[in-house]
Amino acid sequence: MTTASPGRMPSTHSNWLGFAGIIGITVGLFNIIGGLVSLFRSSYYSHILLWNFTAWGVIWLIIGILQLAAGFGILAGKMWARTLGIIMAGLAMLGQFAFAAAFPLWSIISIALSLFVIYALVVPPRGSVA
Repeated sequence: MTTASPGRMPSTHSNWLGFAGIIGITVGLFNIIGGLVSLFRSSYYSHILLWNFTAWGVIWLIIGILQLAAGFGILAGKMWARTLGIIMAGLAMLGQFAFAAAFPLWSIISIALSLFVIYALVVPPRGSVA
């Protein structure tokens, strides 16, 4: 049971959702930038694990756009956005393994941010009971 101070309604939302929405938007923008770089400057990347640069550009653009949509949906309180955010963060983490040889530090940072998004989306609101 949540307690509310006088004059305030109890909140069922977690501050983690705002964090997940903002980080999801940020990672989505980074993935869109990575996709555009892969499409227009394919010589920038080397040592990629799978597929060619055009395919990775399209993949990162799609993942980035869906992460943006999920991030804004999370901030708007939509349940579908939380599910989409978890799925896209998981796919982005898998995709970053392919880029680990070319950009190990960035891949680790991106994987960590995606893990934060997943954690923030699955942590229960304060005061909830299973």
